[in-house]
Amino acid sequence: MPASCSGSTTRKLGKKHITGSSKSSRRQYSLSGSTDRDFENRLGYRFKNTELLREALTHSSFCHEHPDIIETHNERLEFLGDSVLGFIIVEYLFLCEGRLSEAVMAKTKSYIVKEAVLSDIAASLSLGSYLRLGKGEDASGGRLKKSLLADAVEAIIGAVYLDAGFKKTREFVLNLFREKIDSIIHSGEFQDFKTELQEQTQHFFNMVPEYRVIRQEGKEHRKIFTVEVYVSGEKYGSGTGKNKKEAETHAAREALGRLGQEH
Repeated sequence: MPASCSGSTTRKLGKKHITGSSKSSRRQYSLSGSTDRDFENRLGYRFKNTELLREALTHSSFCHEHPDIIETHNERLEFLGDSVLGFIIVEYLFLCEGRLSEAVMAKTKSYIVKEAVLSDIAASLSLGSYLRLGKGEDASGGRLKKSLLADAVEAIIGAVYLDAGFKKTREFVLNLFREKIDSIIHSGEFQDFKTELQEQTQHFFNMVPEYRVIRQEGKEHRKIFTVEVYVSGEKYGSGTGKNKKEAETHAAREALGRLGQEH
């Protein structure tokens, strides 16, 4: 093993004395004391090694502008956190009731770890306010940039993993993401159920599903459609919706559930 890869979780974040004429100036260069504790309260996690938290909140622009003050930034922690987050999400999906298919797990995981979702998590934590940014990045609105916020969330997850191990990190991640994961699973907002059902029926039955509108109710501008889906002449699911497409999507989702139990 190379000498630089000792396995230690200790990080050097440049503990040199920083001068500044105002509180805002001092905060820009260092997160410490009550500021650390305030953000930890938002996270719902208290770091044993607060240097890891500071590294997770340090953007490369700060490091580049102040090489005499800071020695490292959050990109390595981001890389680690991305992998840890992905594994925790997949494990949670695998253990969910209903035995989600590989395709559904893959799509759900891909949705959860995308920039938009991670930046929403960051916004709920007011994470942007605690980032250490270079002056140029800060002036250009870096504290609100979705890509930068998403990266910082992954860096924090990596930091928690190094600080406390996998069990605590799983708890930390699920506290942040569980509601979103469950909402996505139950709503199916990201999934193309009809395409997936067609792929499944072609695989198992060598045919495509048939959708039948069996009922239309309500006034013309407020109709409710009921659709049933058949495979090889047998009803596999039904659904309702404000239009045929929505009703077919719900029927396909129910049919996928039955196929998952049978196969």
